[in-house]
Amino acid sequence: MRFPLHITTDAIQHQARQGLKGNKRFPMVLMLEPLYTCNLACLGCALERHTGKLEDRVALDDCLQAVEDTGAPIVSICGGEPTIYPELKELLEGIISRKRHIYLCTNALLLDTKLFGKVDPHKRLTINVHLDGMQKTHDLVCDRAGVFDKAIEMIRQAKRLGYHVTTNTTVFKETEMSEVEELCKAVSELGVDGMMISPGYQYESVDRDIFLSRQEIQTKFKRVLELSKEYRLMSTPMYLEFTAGLREYNCSPWSTVTFTPRGWKGPCYLIGKKYYGSWEEFWNGVDWEYWESRQDRLCQNCMMHSGFEASAVFELKKSPRDMVRMAMWNLAG
Repeated sequence: MRFPLHITTDAIQHQARQGLKGNKRFPMVLMLEPLYTCNLACLGCALERHTGKLEDRVALDDCLQAVEDTGAPIVSICGGEPTIYPELKELLEGIISRKRHIYLCTNALLLDTKLFGKVDPHKRLTINVHLDGMQKTHDLVCDRAGVFDKAIEMIRQAKRLGYHVTTNTTVFKETEMSEVEELCKAVSELGVDGMMISPGYQYESVDRDIFLSRQEIQTKFKRVLELSKEYRLMSTPMYLEFTAGLREYNCSPWSTVTFTPRGWKGPCYLIGKKYYGSWEEFWNGVDWEYWESRQDRLCQNCMMHSGFEASAVFELKKSPRDMVRMAMWNLAG
């Protein structure tokens, strides 16, 4: 299966429970940013995401309370660089004990010293390594030589040790799709368990002309759609058809909620119009209908999976054909 059975069944059960409660909106993923501290300053990253002080990190208990508050079956731990978080072992163990699934999003530079030998492989833990291209491109994006080679070695080592490993690649304006295909081939040969390819979207605090217009996304992701037929990509066929301009969806910003050192980020992972001190203030304070409509200027070029992958899944019930396609896609992974 493309996704492990326990992740698939837990996600389905979560949706069913929310449906029985009559909830139209509910989180599927918690983006947990326990710190803004990072050991890189990548070109496509927001300023606050690599300049934070370690002492300003979110307390362990507050991180675990955020997991409880959302009820989301999947927790994506990002940052900053989460392997720098001093309480990482306790955080991972606390989330696993709550029967949530973890994607540890990392540049992989510290895996050998911060994770391996300290946190054992577990079916609920996935190491998600960020790779934005082959060696020259990735090191350029990360603004440091040697990052690509270290990440590849850490992937090899993680697989040898028995961890579940995926990769995440952002496509920018200058990204050559031939290089994306080369990267898919390279990481597939390493035995990774899945690959995520996402269109770059501009954080409000990033002032660089490296991001894609809507038309550019559609052009490049027509090629990604083709690659999905050959490689183990994790995005659903319906979402990829959306990014290729073959479908249209409203956004589901509430499906992926974000907790940071500044509090709950609203309305979404990418747009921080306001930060809220409590879950209740955030959940009840965001105008979800407005942000779903995509009418805000900040939403015009956004086709990020954090907002639209859930929309694609929730729309399945309207099409038995798509439901069959989805099942076959997962089984064929």
